[in-house]
Amino acid sequence: MVNAANPSLQTGSPVIATGVSQRFGSNTVLKTIDLNVAPGEVVALLGPSGCGKTTLLRLLAGLSRPTTGSIHIGDQLVADAGGGTFVPPERRSIGMVFQDYALWPHMTVAQNVGFPLEMQNVGRAKRDTRIAEALGMVGLAHVADRQPGTLSGGQQQRVALARAIVSRPRLVLFDEPLSNLDRELRESLVVDIASLLRKLGMTAVYVTHDHGEAFAIADRVAILHSGNILQIDAPEQLVGNPSSPIVVDFLKLGLVLPADVQGGDLMIGGGARRLSPPAGLVNGSRSGQLFLPRSALLPSNGGNRVAAGHAISGTVVHSMFRGDGYAVQMRFDNDISLEMFSTTRLGDGTIHDLDISWDRAFWFPHEDVQTDHTHNA
Repeated sequence: MVNAANPSLQTGSPVIATGVSQRFGSNTVLKTIDLNVAPGEVVALLGPSGCGKTTLLRLLAGLSRPTTGSIHIGDQLVADAGGGTFVPPERRSIGMVFQDYALWPHMTVAQNVGFPLEMQNVGRAKRDTRIAEALGMVGLAHVADRQPGTLSGGQQQRVALARAIVSRPRLVLFDEPLSNLDRELRESLVVDIASLLRKLGMTAVYVTHDHGEAFAIADRVAILHSGNILQIDAPEQLVGNPSSPIVVDFLKLGLVLPADVQGGDLMIGGGARRLSPPAGLVNGSRSGQLFLPRSALLPSNGGNRVAAGHAISGTVVHSMFRGDGYAVQMRFDNDISLEMFSTTRLGDGTIHDLDISWDRAFWFPHEDVQTDHTHNA
């Protein structure tokens, strides 16, 4: 396929991982994973440390062999645990961008960028043209003859990006590439990376633990937990329709309250608090977890008490001015906390009712909560 914006550049290849797992002895790091990445699509792997996202990236890169399952990049079978097929990284047509840049200090910027082409025996004239093109794309044409050590961290990561795209690979893999940079630089660079990948039509898999980074760069985000993909969706869908309380909790989308159902009401905290949801929300369940997004919780006007069962009260831990209002940390039953926005300062230690917009609430029945809720795609 050819990139419509630039016919000279090839669109990235599809990536298909089927039934892939990774075990080390008795330790299962990655459970049975199915992942399909479309040509030119950017998928972020998001999750806490130890969830399996880097393990999955290493399997795609060819840095590890899967215990079970198979991986295709384009029409090439690059790994098949059952049949024994295994293609090494240098024969997979991939580019990689690492957290620590992985640049050779004794080489110039241009030599670093051109190294993959040199390994592919690309002629000098064509290599120089490709190097200049890649450095131009990342805004570093003026530093081609400098040593990497003389550049800032952000510039070094741009060099690493240029090296990853210079050979026009079928797939680009990113392993937390911005975690060593300060917040302002991360926000700027993630926008540049997203723009460049889409301009070139490259397929990419991007590992990060940062929600904002994943949402800014990816077409779809896969939430990993304990070796499983819990949900993979567009950022808007993850926020608007999370599949489980674990996704809600990891993305910090709102308040999750364990509850028992009695006579249609929800008993919170062992019966210490009673909420009255509209008919049909709990669908006959006996217990589960109530998810109240931030948008479903509104401070009651003037601090007036709201009718019992239609609000939940919380204690203000701290209010912090954020320019256009206040970020308010509130604590609820069982030390459950939530950060909310308020246009006025709420005093530390004060108790406030939060009115519930039930049309925005979610109910996760106990049987779903207990199930290993996986959404592979």
